[in-house]
Amino acid sequence: MSDLLEYLLSFTTENKRQLIASRLLERTRHLTLVLEDIYHSPNANAVIRTADCFGIQDVHVIEGRNAYDFNPRVVKGSLKWIELHRYAHHENNTEACINRLKTKGFIIVATSPHGESVPLQELPIDKPIALLFGGEKNGLSKTALAMADINMHIPMYGFTESLNVSVSAAISVQHLTQRFRASEVAWQLTEEEHNELYFQWVRTVLKDPDGLEKRFLSGK
Repeated sequence: MSDLLEYLLSFTTENKRQLIASRLLERTRHLTLVLEDIYHSPNANAVIRTADCFGIQDVHVIEGRNAYDFNPRVVKGSLKWIELHRYAHHENNTEACINRLKTKGFIIVATSPHGESVPLQELPIDKPIALLFGGEKNGLSKTALAMADINMHIPMYGFTESLNVSVSAAISVQHLTQRFRASEVAWQLTEEEHNELYFQWVRTVLKDPDGLEKRFLSGK
C-alpha cells in the first residue's frame, strides 16, 4: 500500500473502508454493457444504475443521432462507482467502440429478437462478454449486427416482441452475473485492476481528495 493511499485512508471511516473492500471483491470486468444510440436517456441512466447494482464496472455509450443526457436523479450516484465510456466524435462511433472491445478480448454479443440467435440461457460465458443493446425505435444498427460475434435473445412467451431496453439489460445482467459467479470462470478483477479501483474509490468518498493529495505531497 502506498504512503499516499495510507494517508487518504486516514480520513475515511472504518465503515467506508470495509464497504469499499467488500464491493471490490464483487466487481467484474468479465461483462460490460454497450448502449447504442439510445433515444430515451432515462433508459440509459437506468442501465447504468443496474450495472453498478450487479457489480459491472464498465458501460459504453455510443452516441449517434441521440446524445446521452446524464440525470443524477435516475443514476442515484452510480456514475461515481462505474466507468462510463462515451463514443461521440469518431467517424463511426459504433465501429470505434466495438473495435476497442474486440482488441481487449471481448466477445461481441448483439441482443436482437430477429435472425439466428441463441437464448440468453445458452450464451457462452467462458470469455469476457460485451453485451450490445440498441435504441428503442430501431434496435441495433446494421454495423453493430454485422460486427457482432453472436446474436442473443431473451426468450418470451407473450404477444409483445420486445422489452424496454432497461428491462432487457436488467434481466440479462442478473442472469449472466449469477451464472459466472457460480462457475469456475475467472470473473473477478485482476490484482492491478483491484488496486487501481481501490485508490479511485477511496478518493471518491473523500470531500476534497485533490486538496488532501496536495497537502500530502507538500509535506514530502
